[in-house]
Amino acid sequence: MSVTNPRLELKSVVEKSKNDSFTLLQAVALILLTVIISFSGWYAAGRYFFWKDLDVKRVEAQLEFLKKRVEAEPGNLENRVSLAYTYFLMGDNDQAVNELNQVLAIDQKYSAAYYNLGLVYFDEGRKDDALEMFQKTVELSPRDHKGHLQKGIVYRDMKMYKEAVESMETANKILPGNANVIYEIGRVAEEQGNFETAAEIYKEALSYDPLYKDAVGALKRVEK
Repeated sequence: MSVTNPRLELKSVVEKSKNDSFTLLQAVALILLTVIISFSGWYAAGRYFFWKDLDVKRVEAQLEFLKKRVEAEPGNLENRVSLAYTYFLMGDNDQAVNELNQVLAIDQKYSAAYYNLGLVYFDEGRKDDALEMFQKTVELSPRDHKGHLQKGIVYRDMKMYKEAVESMETANKILPGNANVIYEIGRVAEEQGNFETAAEIYKEALSYDPLYKDAVGALKRVEK
């Protein structure tokens, strides 16, 4: 297995940012829906999503809202992917996969379905399957940084560090100056024991987002 020192890659990283009224439940659901549209929303990449801290009742409200939307518009793939992701947040991977497979039965080139399948498979420890889904994602949506980033995260988890950095750097080129992308590259350096390099990268992530808690904690950890 080929391993690279992320220090060699650091330069390219640091030089790169029903009526007119609704019920309260409907309002909450609509707010949440705007968050998860488009690849089922933004997340802190890896196994830990910012959704994990949401009130369970709110996620349940989101689930019920989306189930009604999908029932009303079964051909709306965006709603169905969002429903699948919400099932995933609730820990119901089987239902998530079922919804995503229904999306792909309608459109085999719907990249968000492959992306979300990758999230589910990675959560289940099916790394090869997750990698296959993220590879399909980047083939269909090469200019979306999230597929490349998540592919890199899987590679890192498999200790394929060279491939991890390459995928993450592609994400960084697509979306320069994104603190989360840079942070994930720093984690590759840290896992390889290159703590000085990791510290530099975490500092770079914090220069874009000084309140990024994961990067703050990581910097303290490698500077001990």
